[in-house]
Amino acid sequence: MKSISKIKFKLIGKILYWIIIVVLLLIVTLIGLSAINIPGGIKLYTVQSGSMEPTISTGSVILSKASDNYQVGDIITFKALKDKLVNNPQYITTHRIYEIKTDNTGESYITKGDANNSPDIEPTSKDLILGKTLFSLPLLGYLIVFAKTREGLLFLIIIPSIVIIISELFSIKDQAKKLIEERKKRKLTLTEKIEVEIGEEEIKVEKWYRKIINKIRLLFKKR
Repeated sequence: MKSISKIKFKLIGKILYWIIIVVLLLIVTLIGLSAINIPGGIKLYTVQSGSMEPTISTGSVILSKASDNYQVGDIITFKALKDKLVNNPQYITTHRIYEIKTDNTGESYITKGDANNSPDIEPTSKDLILGKTLFSLPLLGYLIVFAKTREGLLFLIIIPSIVIIISELFSIKDQAKKLIEERKKRKLTLTEKIEVEIGEEEIKVEKWYRKIINKIRLLFKKR
């Protein structure tokens, strides 16, 4: 019973260990992708409001891709006019294109959140659009936002990393201990013990034989 419980405990430990690794890799990957511009105008954004519910819920992560052509019904991510010249804008919105207007200055887009009763007041020019939403993943945005805080960095990245490192060190220690024990057992086996003793006796005999031969040679040289 004890051995079965021990096996179950180890299995649970391994499952938790790999869950931590997968979550850690997922968080690091998402943070990295949300912080850099991927070639092809692809980028991850975190939705922090419910204006697009139920299509996109609060806390979702969306994958957006820049496009040359936007149509009515497309869900787009765009920056505020005051961030027009900013590469990494602080104020961004993800809404659906409600209407497209064309004038002398070109196309402008009237947007609307699915959960809102009326369209946005200010139209969005094409140069403010960051990309069109390809798909969204719910809840993962909470992890990204939390991971970027000091507490999130500690609990989601630093502590799991330390746990993994300590686990690996214990694993290495256990493996080394097993190897040492196996070597000790091999040294204590009767056959190997006899072989060692025979080998040592052979060395002693060989040394004694060489001494006798050397003495005989010296005697013949003196004569």
